[in-house]
Amino acid sequence: MENKELITVFSDIKLVGEYDSRSLTAKLDQIGEGILELSDRSDRSKSPDELLRFFGLIKQQPWMQTTHQFGYIALRQSGSTEPQVIEYPGSIAADTTLKNKRINIRLDRLRVYKYPGRGIHNIMVSFAARNQVADSQESVTFSQTYRVAEGQMASIAGYPIFIGLNVGSQGVAFECSTVNVNNETDQAILAALESPPFQSGLSLLTTAQPAIAPFTEITLGVVKALARRTENVPVQKFYLGLDFENAAMGIRLKEGNYIAAQVPSETAIEWHKWEYRPDIGTIVHKADRLETLPYNYLVFRVSRYEA
Repeated sequence: MENKELITVFSDIKLVGEYDSRSLTAKLDQIGEGILELSDRSDRSKSPDELLRFFGLIKQQPWMQTTHQFGYIALRQSGSTEPQVIEYPGSIAADTTLKNKRINIRLDRLRVYKYPGRGIHNIMVSFAARNQVADSQESVTFSQTYRVAEGQMASIAGYPIFIGLNVGSQGVAFECSTVNVNNETDQAILAALESPPFQSGLSLLTTAQPAIAPFTEITLGVVKALARRTENVPVQKFYLGLDFENAAMGIRLKEGNYIAAQVPSETAIEWHKWEYRPDIGTIVHKADRLETLPYNYLVFRVSRYEA
């Protein structure tokens, strides 16, 4: 029985942007000097007005936002270097030939505009999905860690996440979360995620795989444990259901690239003002091609699986 219900495996991961003032104060103390530079918090005698201004400043930080906007870039014509338009993925036509087929999910971009702390960030990116097999579903998760400097892109393109993910007749859904790992004792765990078994993505079959369940349980346990550690900061989290319907507020499944940008409001980005330049591999503003998206974002690719 097929069911495209919410996965919500990351629902109990609390983003830093969801903290109340007291919890946020404690988290900032745990993170350390990089965040404390936003205010001289060594002075505990601040007035209520000064504290309000401080928290107002914190709330404006890109890593404090809990909203995401989604964009879509169509497949590029072979050999073309012309800029490509970016659309809202609810305005495109679904590719119905992907019904009951298999797809690949790859991570093409991870942009750190501003994350908590400073210097090199160790970012654990985790994906979860439902793999449609026969008359049932199996939950699958995959995590990888990337080292990214503040204001830069991770040195990745086409990193495999799910290979051969089975799509149902109603579409596919998955979640994503990112955790900024600052706790030094967790570096060994990150090193394990960078080992060869994790670098080829999670290969899936058309039938249920007995090893998937324990692998998923272990991976999910690691993700949630790291997210709760005092110096680690969950920054982004989103759920995305890609379907074949024509509902006005739905998002369609089609081969191409999907952008998930962490923004302060659902109207922060007007996609028609931005474009993707394949000659330099970057999203830029149409009016100023040196201006890049001022948000944390990741771009994943959907492609048809070829045996």
